[in-house]
Amino acid sequence: MSDDNFFRPYSEHTALTGCACGKHESPEAHDRAAEQARLARSRDRNLLSQDFVEAAAVRALFPNDVTRRRFLQAVGVGTAMAAISSVLPLTSLQAMADERGPLEKTNLKIGFIPINCATPLIMADPLGLYQEQGLSVSLQKTAGWALVRDNMLNGELDASHMLAPMPLAISMGLGSNPQPMRVATIQNINGQAIVLALKHKENRDPKNWKGFKFAIPFEYSMHNFLLRYYLAEHGLDPDRDVQLRVTPPAEMIANLRAGNIDGFFGPEPFNQRAVYDQVGFIHVLSKDLWDGHPCCSFGVSEAFIKENPNTFAALYRAILNAAAMAQDTAQLPTIAKAISTPNYLNQPETVILQALSGRYADGLGQVQNEPQRSGFDPMPWYSMATWMLTQMKRWGYVKTDVDYSALAEQVFLLTDARRQMAALGMAEAEAQPASGYKPFEVMGRPYDPTAPDDYLAGFDIRHA
Repeated sequence: MSDDNFFRPYSEHTALTGCACGKHESPEAHDRAAEQARLARSRDRNLLSQDFVEAAAVRALFPNDVTRRRFLQAVGVGTAMAAISSVLPLTSLQAMADERGPLEKTNLKIGFIPINCATPLIMADPLGLYQEQGLSVSLQKTAGWALVRDNMLNGELDASHMLAPMPLAISMGLGSNPQPMRVATIQNINGQAIVLALKHKENRDPKNWKGFKFAIPFEYSMHNFLLRYYLAEHGLDPDRDVQLRVTPPAEMIANLRAGNIDGFFGPEPFNQRAVYDQVGFIHVLSKDLWDGHPCCSFGVSEAFIKENPNTFAALYRAILNAAAMAQDTAQLPTIAKAISTPNYLNQPETVILQALSGRYADGLGQVQNEPQRSGFDPMPWYSMATWMLTQMKRWGYVKTDVDYSALAEQVFLLTDARRQMAALGMAEAEAQPASGYKPFEVMGRPYDPTAPDDYLAGFDIRHA
């Protein structure tokens, strides 16, 4: 005899007839019902927040997981819960976590560029996530990134969808007067591509691209930095061997069709739109250069945060809830339908969904399936910021010494993000490393965020 028996006849947690609770026809049905109930609870934000607080409190009481399990085995679940509740004021802690002060400002203007990168920020409007937080948001469709920057600087916008490097550049006074800007969340990861004109189908080797003209959406963009990186890794100097032209995303397709450019490094849905319109093909996805790279951010000024702390927290909650929903692949058809309309992206729903889902036509006659093509992990890792700063120095945008960590930790609100995620019961609040300096690789080259200048010195092609 052995307790390895599949049916567990010696366990007090199983029933040999029916199920342990007596309400289901089998143990399997009991388990399915229990899992459904658990998942249903996870979709209730208030319950999830309470559960997170309780789990965090128990973890603080039992930092060693082995000790916690032994305690539960020794006294039983019911006794353990009663004992823990007698020493921890769980109800009070949960109530404190849910306390929300009055909103200083409820009517907000938030800017966005009509691209997939802004999905969390946009979808929060038609799906009611701003309203859940007591906010009345007017989304302001903006034509280009320079205008977004100017509207943020002159106070016409309360917050905005921004390219992830923009708050760093604005805070340093690059291209504008300096003003402290902050990255509350990363809006999207991956989700970009290099697109080439159809005439280049047989010219896929970047070493043969001397003289090419490429469009990028803005100088202080991951598109610019990653395209430069890609070209340089193939031996081309992006300032001497090719032309890089700043072009609004909405104009990239027309320029490709007219032959004004050979390709572009752009955001969705315009990469997929080039395929849809049969004017270009997807040469390489940005995830294949750096899987998990940031692209856009949710940006706010330091002044707005100080003047409207409760409103800022409400905005944070709405954007984080939207990001969590956008990471659920089952929700993508609903999201694509919601954001495709003329007041938002004004693009064919199928084009948006192909880019979001990763099942797409590549323009080369194949249908690809890459679920990680786009993502919406909102964590603003400090190491993302320091990498951007290395590339600003590499290409001469920054000509002085940089205190990488100080600037990253000033602009990227990682601590705030963790706190807001924890309040919403999101497991991402505990994402590691705790320092915020997450290492990664770009085109196979490791980036050590503790030694950014050594990383920068390792490039043969650079203007620093």
